[in-house]
Amino acid sequence: MSQEIGQSEEGQRKTLPIEKGFPIERVNEIAAKEGRAKQWYRPVYTMHKWWARRLGCVFRTISLYSLLDDPDKVEVYEPGGNENLSNFGKASTDVSDLISDVDVADPESLWELYPKDVRIEDKKILDPFMGGGTSIVEGSRFGARVDGRDLNPVAWFISKKESETGQTDPEELQTAFEQVKDDISEEILQYYRTPCPNVDGDHQADVMYNFWVKELDCVSCDSTVSLFRDFRLGSGRYENDDKYNVICPECGEIVLVDDWQSESVCSSCDHEFIPEEGNIDYGDYVCPDCGQKYPVTDTIEEQGGFDLRLYAVEYYCSECEEAGRTKNEVKGYILPDNHDRELFEKAKREWKDADELSQYIPNKPIRPGWKTDANQFEGSMGGNGNLPRHGYTNWTDMFNSRQLLCLSKLAKSIQKIDDENSREYLILAFSDSLRMHNMMTTYNTGYNKIDHIFKTNSFTPQMAPTENNVWGTEYGLGTFEKVFEMVLRGVKYGNSPTERYIENGDTIETEPFQKAIGESVELEQGDARNIVAENEYDCVITDPPYYNNVLYSELSDFFYVWLKPQLEGEYEYFESEHTPRSESIVVNPASDKGDEEFETELKQAFSSIKRALKPEGILSFTYHHSSSESWGELLQALCDVGFEVTATYPVSADIEKFLAGESVEFDIVIVARPAQDRQPISWNSLRRNIYRTAQKTRKRLEENRDLSRGDIGVVEMGRCFHEYSKHHGKVERAGETMSAKEVVDEIYGVIQHGSDIGEIDVFLDLLETPDASYDDLNKLCRGTNATPERMEDMRLYRMDDGFKLGTWDDEKRIAYIQSRVESDEELTDIDRAQFLRYRWEHGKSVSEYLGKWEITDDLRELCEGLADATGDDTYRNILESRLSDY
Repeated sequence: MSQEIGQSEEGQRKTLPIEKGFPIERVNEIAAKEGRAKQWYRPVYTMHKWWARRLGCVFRTISLYSLLDDPDKVEVYEPGGNENLSNFGKASTDVSDLISDVDVADPESLWELYPKDVRIEDKKILDPFMGGGTSIVEGSRFGARVDGRDLNPVAWFISKKESETGQTDPEELQTAFEQVKDDISEEILQYYRTPCPNVDGDHQADVMYNFWVKELDCVSCDSTVSLFRDFRLGSGRYENDDKYNVICPECGEIVLVDDWQSESVCSSCDHEFIPEEGNIDYGDYVCPDCGQKYPVTDTIEEQGGFDLRLYAVEYYCSECEEAGRTKNEVKGYILPDNHDRELFEKAKREWKDADELSQYIPNKPIRPGWKTDANQFEGSMGGNGNLPRHGYTNWTDMFNSRQLLCLSKLAKSIQKIDDENSREYLILAFSDSLRMHNMMTTYNTGYNKIDHIFKTNSFTPQMAPTENNVWGTEYGLGTFEKVFEMVLRGVKYGNSPTERYIENGDTIETEPFQKAIGESVELEQGDARNIVAENEYDCVITDPPYYNNVLYSELSDFFYVWLKPQLEGEYEYFESEHTPRSESIVVNPASDKGDEEFETELKQAFSSIKRALKPEGILSFTYHHSSSESWGELLQALCDVGFEVTATYPVSADIEKFLAGESVEFDIVIVARPAQDRQPISWNSLRRNIYRTAQKTRKRLEENRDLSRGDIGVVEMGRCFHEYSKHHGKVERAGETMSAKEVVDEIYGVIQHGSDIGEIDVFLDLLETPDASYDDLNKLCRGTNATPERMEDMRLYRMDDGFKLGTWDDEKRIAYIQSRVESDEELTDIDRAQFLRYRWEHGKSVSEYLGKWEITDDLRELCEGLADATGDDTYRNILESRLSDY
């Protein structure tokens, strides 16, 4: 018989709050906002780029629900003071009640402590895959001893500086920055000035961005081909915000047009062109003179590289702003003149003669890898890079001479800072700013801002790169000055962290906590499989690698090669030429590692983690939501090394995809404990237990929680995994032992067929969802028989102009149904119902179709459901006055 959710049997270890329930709704409503404004919610995490960084609110909640088990060792303080709250004090029955009242049906009792300054005694946390350090920071805020490790030296350095924010004096850091500013800013800024276009040589404006385009000689006619994918420069601003700035392909002038995708006329030379049509067709250039098409990479190899031409400048003029000129005069786009070109040549000459600065730049070959030169390796996988064929063989090839000059001057100046801690924060800012100080960046023409090199988590050569102002001006992103401001904000937050939460729909920020970040933290660089601790940690909170999700070891080399000359004298982790790769637990053909190697190595890491945990300890981690096969592998690995899964919960994740306009994916929080004695069981008995567990969980969640069916399915899955984990390796069916993968397949079937939710059910849910989006579709499909792909095939939605449901009044949806009717193809009930509704609306007869169609109970029920979902009683009228006759 399955055990009641959250129940601890006498004599057994305590069931922790996170095993009993998790406030999915509360976490996700904060996550939706925090993901859009991390620099304000938790600025400590915006000091430096790290990939797939999980949100702080998720890990704070995981920590809160994983660490609190003994009310006698919990102290609660009101933010803004350091006075222990009497009703949450030590040995308080109130805290005891908050812990014990957590339940799958109502997990929010402990949520009351989320915005409080909670301190917990005698807890030790480990994160063996700390990455960007989220778990380290959040765990330290509870007063726990936190140990972290990561194989990657860049991740170690980022996490180190995050964890030291609470012990850093912001004023000392500001003083160090001012020293660098006084020392070098003007030397850098002199290379980013242009004659102000509003006056005749009276003064200069600041350059925000220089716009370059690669050029090749046509292999047929020797004409110079500028490699524009299209001729957009940027959206119009202010009074011209409904227009577009484009480049005339004939005379090169900047032209303001109504629509960059339509026929336009140059206001300077009267040339007619469509700005959308550039000189690039996929991987080929197209010569505008002779029409020759030829591969860009072949041409680069044959001609020994490419040329770069400065074709536009974006400026900002503070003097014009002070003089009260219009916004379009203060900031805008102009053509470069001889001054701009000569300024670059001056920087180029200075860099050529600056031998003493070469020690600060990574003049070394780019290491071959899947993201850099996949052609060298066998295997197939997305995201393959091809840098050498684009002319990039050294790291310095990614930068122009002015960038190398200014960056090396800046690095040299930072090294003059005596205080090691302040110097390292300036190095951190320098490193992060590199994302937007290279010639692999491009310009976001829709938002008029630069995009960083890792927008697509790859090294993507740009045909028209954008050069940023290294030091920075009033406007612009990613400059050293702007990145330092984010670092300083992170340090101030580390000294006095706050918490934001939602109450009655409003976002509330607490007063600063007295507990600073990182007071008891120890970090090291190393392989998770080599942890030597035994029975030492109360809790492991982490975010382990997931197959080939992101190849950090290859991408982070970009930062590492710049950090190495600045840090190798201080830390042994930066002595090697590159970041560790062969030891990385990841699917990567460049390391000759596939799924099998990944699964074996992750299992080894879990074994090391199990050994480090106390027998009553807990493992809580986030993992990418994936297929039943991947879940089977994960469950098998955990159970094989001696864990039992006790709960799973869905949480929002990878918010950057949402911000980029892609569909949001979801992570699962997985909770596991060291396994106790496992008992043999027959599959028939276990199957009955799993059915009962799933039904009981679903019923309680549906009755008490506002969760989607997919979210409920994930929680069900965790409860079912727990039932299996207690018998792993001892489940017999027809005389054979079942594997975890086989059981997971069965569990998926139980959860899916238990509700039997299909595409039409999801469509009805979407009709009831205000402003339904593709993300809503994804959520509603999770844990059901429906898939977004199948629904798209059924024309129940389309994405050609944003997300649009296939309702009866959608022309494309009706055209699809009409074509099926005319060709006598099989129709679904939703096809029939919408077709009848359309004809009814337009006064056309429905009798012909009702006479030849079978009017089933399912069709009757669907018409009722459509009427309820849309408030359109016409469906009900059709049902009553027409369908009833048949």
